[in-house]
Amino acid sequence: MVQIRGVLLTVPVDITDPRIAKAYAHPLRIHILGMLDDRVASPSEIASELSAPLTHVSYHVRQLASLGLIKLVRTTPRRGAVEHHYTAQIRPTITDDAWGATPEIVKKNLVAGWVEQLGAHVNAGAAEGGFDRADSHHTRTPMMLDEKGWHQISRELAKTLERIDKIAAEASARVKKDPDGGFRATAAMMLFEGPSQAAGLPEDAGIRRHKRRRAKTSA
Repeated sequence: MVQIRGVLLTVPVDITDPRIAKAYAHPLRIHILGMLDDRVASPSEIASELSAPLTHVSYHVRQLASLGLIKLVRTTPRRGAVEHHYTAQIRPTITDDAWGATPEIVKKNLVAGWVEQLGAHVNAGAAEGGFDRADSHHTRTPMMLDEKGWHQISRELAKTLERIDKIAAEASARVKKDPDGGFRATAAMMLFEGPSQAAGLPEDAGIRRHKRRRAKTSA
């Protein structure tokens, strides 16, 4: 199962539908969806943040809205014009079967957009001290798997994601009652094949942070 964005209404999306596939095949649309995941913004605001032409952003925003992936939440008069503000409508969920049937070029564009966006998100969070908490988590776990092991881990991650969504929904409800008690956070999970050792990652690069801490303490 592939889940694309944050804690919203989970709706299955048929990525094999040519219209949906086209929506996700463009990198700019992936960025727009990510930016509207937990906020409201206008095409001009998005274009400014992405350093992209407003005409291009406006076109892609309209396409995403026509597919029901984002929605218009308000309009604002701006110097004789009207500025439209959008937010994410749903959290698309791509089933295993649909992802398996997705054309390779669409998969590559989707994954490239996700990885680029996640990298920027992680870097921005790290720069702001996002990993300073004692119980923050960051691991990389290289493994040698067979088909059975792969499917077991995939199912375990799906179960974990369901629990995370439930916890996040409960926390969001509490924050609505006490806005000062809330803060932004991100959880990211990935399971993918490779890379080979030739990719330049040292064998111990995935050692967990708490192990390093214990090593320093024992020294």
